[in-house]
Amino acid sequence: MTQQDDLTADRLTKPLIFLMSLAVGVIVANIYYLQPLLHQVKVDFAVGTVATSALITLVQVGYAAGLTFIVPLGDLLARRRLIVTIFVVAAAAMIAGSLVQSFVWFALLTVIVGLSSVGGQMLIPFAADLAKEGQRGRVVARLMTGLLLGILLSRTFSGIGAELFGWRGVYVTAAVLLIVMAAVLSRVLPNEAPRAHVPYRELVTGSFKLFGTYRELRRRCYFGAINFAAFNVLWASLAFKLSGPPFHYSNIEIGLFGLLGVGGVLAANLAGRQADRNGSHQVTVISALCFVVAFVLMWLGRHNVWLLAVGIFVLDLGEQGMHITNQAIIYTLAPDKRSQLTSVYMVSFFVGGAVGSLAAGFTYAHHGWTGICVLGTIFGLLATGPALWWRPAVVSAI
Repeated sequence: MTQQDDLTADRLTKPLIFLMSLAVGVIVANIYYLQPLLHQVKVDFAVGTVATSALITLVQVGYAAGLTFIVPLGDLLARRRLIVTIFVVAAAAMIAGSLVQSFVWFALLTVIVGLSSVGGQMLIPFAADLAKEGQRGRVVARLMTGLLLGILLSRTFSGIGAELFGWRGVYVTAAVLLIVMAAVLSRVLPNEAPRAHVPYRELVTGSFKLFGTYRELRRRCYFGAINFAAFNVLWASLAFKLSGPPFHYSNIEIGLFGLLGVGGVLAANLAGRQADRNGSHQVTVISALCFVVAFVLMWLGRHNVWLLAVGIFVLDLGEQGMHITNQAIIYTLAPDKRSQLTSVYMVSFFVGGAVGSLAAGFTYAHHGWTGICVLGTIFGLLATGPALWWRPAVVSAI
């Protein structure tokens, strides 16, 4: 057992898992507050649909940059101080975003919001390090449950909050939650043993060297990218669909659609258990098929809110089932480099998401909801084919 193992053994208590899960949810919510608000932001800044949809891409580009240049620091620096600092910076970015009157400045701050929202992707490998063997999949699933609840409640809260006190008030409230969470984490996160010094350049480039080393990491990066692209095809366009004909829903009603992501919570815990039982291939195939089924249902539900809702539920089920399985697998590849593994995987994940949201903006502007459903189905098929043919080989390296 290493010095690090001695220091962290048996320190991952149930209350700590709960608080870490809560923190992941609080900070990841920053990325999703905008999704139900896009139509309101569009009116406030008097810009077009494509420019407004590009905000989703910008926040994901910022997040990908944070994953590339900030998350690998978790394999070098004390994560407690680093995570708390990130939460404080995220709070400052949200406050600034609530104050600006220029769309250009708001777009720049959106990048910073994404950049500073990577604290959750430091907490997840931190928890994986603290977890005992045979429990890692379930521990990761618990934190991912917090992440999913953050996503669900962020959309619902932002819709309700925007109706009651405007979208800028949503940003201020989010900043307060981040500050409170930073104070809590500064007290509850455990200390870590000193680690060998690694030059920063090697940390960053090391992530991508891992990508070249492990075939299964490359596969999981592919699945992650396609996965999040399909997910963002929906959420970068849904607010426009629901606010227009035939639904004409309010901010509150649009925000309530976020609760349909409960399917993702169910999938996260099931996928975590299956990963611990070596059932990852089956979950990958089922999750990929969910993407195709979901967009078919959403096309059929273009005039029927109940079919639309079922499609959203199924999409979240597949998205999180795939995501949890991917993470549980990559964390077995190089246990001493989990922050770097997280970095390269999540960069792929959010690059895929940025492509999906950008494509959705152009597609919805030119081809409407039918175009969105066709685009999402294509991404689903791009996941389903490899999922059927590729079988995981967790320890393979080429």
